[in-house]
Amino acid sequence: MSTFTEGSSGPRLVVHCDGACIGNPGPGGWAATIKLMDRDQEISRTEVVGSEPAKTTNVRMEMSGAIGALRALPENDGTPVAVFCDNEMVSKGMNEWLSGWIARGWRTAAKKPVKNVDLWEELAALATGRTITWHWVKGHAGDPYNEEVDALANAAAVQALQQPQGG
Repeated sequence: MSTFTEGSSGPRLVVHCDGACIGNPGPGGWAATIKLMDRDQEISRTEVVGSEPAKTTNVRMEMSGAIGALRALPENDGTPVAVFCDNEMVSKGMNEWLSGWIARGWRTAAKKPVKNVDLWEELAALATGRTITWHWVKGHAGDPYNEEVDALANAAAVQALQQPQGG
């Protein structure tokens, strides 16, 4: 289960985020829940949801879910944050690849340009100065928190599909 809070003491923020596309590329949606926890007690909860009616990709929506969550976090007071997402690229990007990409001028180890660099730069900037742990959770595997943000992201994608493009 993805609740790193069990048995932990002190306040912490627990984020679950996800993205969805109708077609890839296609209209997309993203969602995140942010819970302020103290031990196993949920103190407060915030949901953030967004969409992109123009053609976007699943990866961009996954990253947008994480960005939307970090944008919505309360002011940085040192409270640790755990981010759970079902896209390994997001968790590995933040845990393993980001520093190398930056050092190589946003190039991969194979010297190719990093895809979605605009979103990676924003995600890195939003994470700067915070204590964040990034966790991958298997999608569609019964984790109730992941299933919840998946449903919210898919609903946002459906709403995006119904919005007129370009206006």
